[in-house]
Amino acid sequence: MSLGLAGRVAVVTGGTRGLGLAVARKLHASGCHVYVNYAHDDEAAEKAVAELSGGTVTALKGDVADPDVVAGLLADVAGRHGRLDILVHCAVSFHPTPTGAPALDAVHADLAVAVNPLLAAAAPLASLMTGGTGRVVVVSSIGARRVVPAYASLGVAKAALESLVRYLAAELAGKGIAVNAVSTSKMDEGRDDPAGRALAARTPAGRLTRPADVADAVALLCADEAAWIHGQVVTVDGGLTIRA
Repeated sequence: MSLGLAGRVAVVTGGTRGLGLAVARKLHASGCHVYVNYAHDDEAAEKAVAELSGGTVTALKGDVADPDVVAGLLADVAGRHGRLDILVHCAVSFHPTPTGAPALDAVHADLAVAVNPLLAAAAPLASLMTGGTGRVVVVSSIGARRVVPAYASLGVAKAALESLVRYLAAELAGKGIAVNAVSTSKMDEGRDDPAGRALAARTPAGRLTRPADVADAVALLCADEAAWIHGQVVTVDGGLTIRA
């Protein structure tokens, strides 16, 4: 099935490595011009651009925890294309944090990367996504709704992000912009560890989630057929979280 995304302009925050790169790869393969945002790692950005190639991928450096940087990135895309069709927020900051003794600076850092990009983008998106096919998709995790050891900082950040998705969805739906989230569980990182094997055994589909699985779900939410999905969190985990 063609997703009908050819020619659309997409920005993927955290798009040069890991899950963000998988999303960028999927959107690029679907015909989008993809801007891959990154904060610091120039080498990873060069590799991502070289991998995707074809003249329809551009690296955008900037720490999206800074609202001014977000505004500048969107202005850059607007100057080049006059519009933006898709924004996928994959960038993440993770400081392992116990609930009983949290480091406040770590919590604030994780929150800033989670919510600042969407807060800063809310007003510009209304003027950039004017074709009735605007899509904003954020990547969340089960830690937003379940307690995961040493995950308090990012769990709170992801919960705030999911709440923001609902508020933005209500605000932007009337402008033809759909805002949704994709949530996932522990990712298959190619390591054969006891925790991974245990979770894979509990997963009805028989394995851990791969970055490509999440990227496929993101792309589906960007399709025209997903226009009536607003403010939802779609869980992509092979059925892991449906089990008691």
